[in-house]
Amino acid sequence: MSTANRKNGKTAVVLFAIAGGMVGLAFASVPLYQLFCQVTGYGGTTVTATTKPTETVAADAPVITVRFDSNVDSALPWGFSPDQKEIKVRIGEESLAFFTAKNRGGREIIGNATFNVTPYKVGQYFQKVECFCFTEQKLVPGQEVSMPVSFFVDPEMLKDSNAMDVRDITLSYTFYRAPGDEEIQNKSDKTANQLIMKSQSKS
Repeated sequence: MSTANRKNGKTAVVLFAIAGGMVGLAFASVPLYQLFCQVTGYGGTTVTATTKPTETVAADAPVITVRFDSNVDSALPWGFSPDQKEIKVRIGEESLAFFTAKNRGGREIIGNATFNVTPYKVGQYFQKVECFCFTEQKLVPGQEVSMPVSFFVDPEMLKDSNAMDVRDITLSYTFYRAPGDEEIQNKSDKTANQLIMKSQSKS
């Protein structure tokens, strides 16, 4: 094999490897981006607290007004709203809020909630201890449930010159139909129809 052919072969292998890497990165980009946001609070994504606040809340700690916003994707026939418009909490103080969701459709549906806070710069300081958004939510037709979220604002925010002046935060959720849920339902319907047809043919 000539030197030119060997060089061309190496070039082809390198290009193939780069192309494969780009494809893999494309598939991984969404979950990696979500993980990055959850760890850093980038884009207003809140952080999951590994422990509850342990320090005693100072009597003169600044008070934060946390407002609540709710949205539902058009493909999900659910009602979803906060039970309270806002809560006032001191920085470092754990607080509990509730949302109510109801399945207004005619079949069992699984939903997932995405979330963020505004202003975005405080995302890394808004710590969730427990939240309905950590897991999928399954509701049967007509079912209504109360969904809690436990949170606190990290006192470290007061050391951040870019965020220390924030006193109003909006926590926003959007519910979507869980990926794959519609496909599972369609397969279930197809199986049920086949069983009905078999039963009718035998009778």
